[in-house]
Amino acid sequence: MTFKAWGQSWQTIRKSLQRPILENNLLLPGALSALLSIGLWQLGAWTTLELLGFNVLFSARNSLTNPRWDARVAVIGIDDTTLREYGQFPLSRDRYAQLLETLEASPPATIGFDILFVEPSIYDSTLAEAMAINGQVVLAIAPGLQKQTLRPVPILDNVTSKGHIVSNADLDGVTRQSFLYIDQVPSLSIKLLEVYNHNLQQTFSPDHNNSRQSLIPIPSPLNKEPRWINWVAPTHQIPTYSFADILKRKIDPAKLKNKILLVGMTATGANDPLRTPYEQTPPTSGIYVHAAVLDNLLNHRFLQRLPWQLELLLLFSIGMIGSLILTPLKFYHRILVLGTLSFTWFTLSLLTLTISNLWLPTAAPIGTVFLVGLSVQWQEQKEKQQLMSLFARHVSQETATLIWQHRDEIFQNGQLDAKEMIATVMFSDIRNFTTISEGMKPRELLDWLNSYLGAMAECVQKHHGVVDKYIGDAVMAVFGIPLPHRRVEEIQQDAINAVSAAISMQERLITLNQELERSGKPTISIGIGIHTGLVIAGSIGGSQRLNYSVLGDAVNVASRLEQLNKSTKVGNFHNILISETTFQLIKQHFSTQKIQQLQLRGRRQLTMIYAITGKLIE
Repeated sequence: MTFKAWGQSWQTIRKSLQRPILENNLLLPGALSALLSIGLWQLGAWTTLELLGFNVLFSARNSLTNPRWDARVAVIGIDDTTLREYGQFPLSRDRYAQLLETLEASPPATIGFDILFVEPSIYDSTLAEAMAINGQVVLAIAPGLQKQTLRPVPILDNVTSKGHIVSNADLDGVTRQSFLYIDQVPSLSIKLLEVYNHNLQQTFSPDHNNSRQSLIPIPSPLNKEPRWINWVAPTHQIPTYSFADILKRKIDPAKLKNKILLVGMTATGANDPLRTPYEQTPPTSGIYVHAAVLDNLLNHRFLQRLPWQLELLLLFSIGMIGSLILTPLKFYHRILVLGTLSFTWFTLSLLTLTISNLWLPTAAPIGTVFLVGLSVQWQEQKEKQQLMSLFARHVSQETATLIWQHRDEIFQNGQLDAKEMIATVMFSDIRNFTTISEGMKPRELLDWLNSYLGAMAECVQKHHGVVDKYIGDAVMAVFGIPLPHRRVEEIQQDAINAVSAAISMQERLITLNQELERSGKPTISIGIGIHTGLVIAGSIGGSQRLNYSVLGDAVNVASRLEQLNKSTKVGNFHNILISETTFQLIKQHFSTQKIQQLQLRGRRQLTMIYAITGKLIE
């Protein structure tokens, strides 16, 4: 959209808002859409799309900002190389003892094993001794199939701390939440953080001013709600070292000093898959969920969400605002604004995620905007049907389009309000219709009359007139409605259009009569009267049936002029009589003949009558 088009759209919105909102029905589509969206939200219908939006937001953030994981966390992976070197998983437990011994030279802050040591082995005592010497080891526990807790074998249980490794995936398989506590039992990540804090306290001297400030706050176990994981980046960016490479001392142990280490399976096809917003097919390894939670704990950057009450208020507000913006716009501008609003909301969601780790819903708000767009379009179509039903087959396509473009000016409360305006009224009538009708069968008469009325209506519409009504064989047409014309040039053009239509009707009648003669039907002769004056135009009728029509003295004058054609033959070979008012408007465009000055029935003042004798002067 160009700047000019944007300016026009804004002017349209501003003018619409200056009128009473309820009068314009600006809020109705928004209210309906908001209520529908809230209902879908409560039923969970937005959930799948919100999860997809979650993934898209994180991918967009990673592409734009390239955030990094906390360098204090590292993974020692039992990868494919390790399995080729030491055999299939589970590894012999003396290998874990060797790992701890290898790390003694540059001890990490704490080591967490994402491995369940629930079955006894011959190397348990060796491993327990190594864990006791290290003193910073945390082992995994998990719920079993029969509600019992899967704990390490007693000899290992007695010398280590424990944390649960429970995690739940969402409907799409992506893990987005973590339970820091389950029945007061801390997670592996929480327990590692506790050990890490203890290690920090032991590292700093008692009089070090920053020792307390370096400790990481531990979330309270009283908060049982799961935390939303902030997936900072793809998990392959988390520092990961091969278990076998460390045992073979291919990795400098100094790189792992004071780190929080996680030991677990990373080999291809491991039975602990993890899907993240970045890694779904194929998934990554489950150990990385603990690394992500540790990162979030260390940096206080778990995702935050709005309270559900605010989310409902947000959807309702978006519905209302969207309705105010979209209703006044034209269709193509509305489509572009819909896209702009959706992009704006997505951008806002991306900014809040990047700056403040706040996850705003994306699918429901954007979906609400599109629901508003559909509602506005539905309401507009309904109003259009109501409005155009008043003019069906009465106006040209150009006039119909003009009516719809100016609907706000003329359409009120399901009907057209009465308006005073200057218009040109034309009456036409068939001569000797009663005599002709007596000699025809009803069905033949109806077909004959309809062929005539249809031809006359085409001539009226071609010259931008409105067929007001058919009165038996008479046609009443009006030029200059339903939009009031106030400029002299517009009123003059209405009169010119009316006379042009009258001449066109007489010419069309010649062709029609030739067709009637060939089919053996009576030919038709008509008289036409035209007058320009003040009329009242609006909806007439009761609540069950309405017609759009015009009333006023101008209608009566035009009807009287049409009747005068029966007695006015001299100089009136076209059978088109006009009033003095119309004459003054068209005299420079048509040749005319002054007939006489008469006092028309029902009027006190005299009226000068003119006959049209020639076509529009080129």
